[in-house]
Amino acid sequence: MRVETFPSSLSPFLPSPLVVLLGPTAVGKTALSLELAERFDGEIVSADSRQIYRGMDIGTAKPSAAERARVPHHLLDVAAPDAVLSLADYQRLAYAAIADIQRRGRLPFLVGGSALYVRAVAEGLRIPEVPPNPVLRAELEAVAEAEGYAALHRRLAELDPAGAAQIDARNVRRVVRALEIVLETGQPKSALEGAEAPPYRILRIGLDLERELLHARIVERVRQMVDGGLADETARLLAAGYAANLPALTSLGYREMGQHLRGELTLEQASERISIETNRFVRHQSTWFRRMDDIFWFDWARPDVEAVARLVVTFLGQG
Repeated sequence: MRVETFPSSLSPFLPSPLVVLLGPTAVGKTALSLELAERFDGEIVSADSRQIYRGMDIGTAKPSAAERARVPHHLLDVAAPDAVLSLADYQRLAYAAIADIQRRGRLPFLVGGSALYVRAVAEGLRIPEVPPNPVLRAELEAVAEAEGYAALHRRLAELDPAGAAQIDARNVRRVVRALEIVLETGQPKSALEGAEAPPYRILRIGLDLERELLHARIVERVRQMVDGGLADETARLLAAGYAANLPALTSLGYREMGQHLRGELTLEQASERISIETNRFVRHQSTWFRRMDDIFWFDWARPDVEAVARLVVTFLGQG
């Protein structure tokens, strides 16, 4: 296969290039990222908030061993499911991986569907460095458990309206973190944040798909996950001692399979619920991606790898 390399002579005069590939779940990012990385002598840095966890392969659609053999991948399997890996931790790891790839004269591809992870790297978000307070977190989580996630989100809206407007009320983990910051520092998370552009020259590529087609892909992906052993994977994680209420194991797919294993849902009901919740998540993803600037969007109902490759060539100064 032809390999396009970017001229190292550019580096003294221009910021180092970074290609960002983003889009909703199941749109086709993995296949395209592998093709582009092979063509352009690249390596892939994952921007997925769940693929960082070891043992969570099927439910996160983690690249397979064969796919990782084709192209080096970074920030997969870096933490145990019960580890606390903050956004700031991820940002540091991503910057280190990108710097390592660039030092070796290769092209980094930041690939994922977690909009906040993409923004943390590509926009250089300033992330409040507030150490976790386990006691306070437990108290806030107890409120969510007793009164519901909406009550917790309303409390955040009172203390940090701007921050609350940016967080889905159902994402209890993020609501708790935002409350933790404002209660620990006396300042809203939104006031402590900002951005400082990273030292990269960035090309942002987005893949999109008409909603009905994407829904069909999601249903098929969920079927493949279930047939591929998602219930067994969840059972292995629980048997290894990881608590069912861990954020990693209450995330999409694992939550529903946990309910199935406890006899609360049939396998068919769990599968259907995963599809429904994934579609809801995709709508949330799309909202956030559409708020981001300078993205070259491609309709992936008719994949055109050559058109994307030409864009990358132009970006690298070879066209």
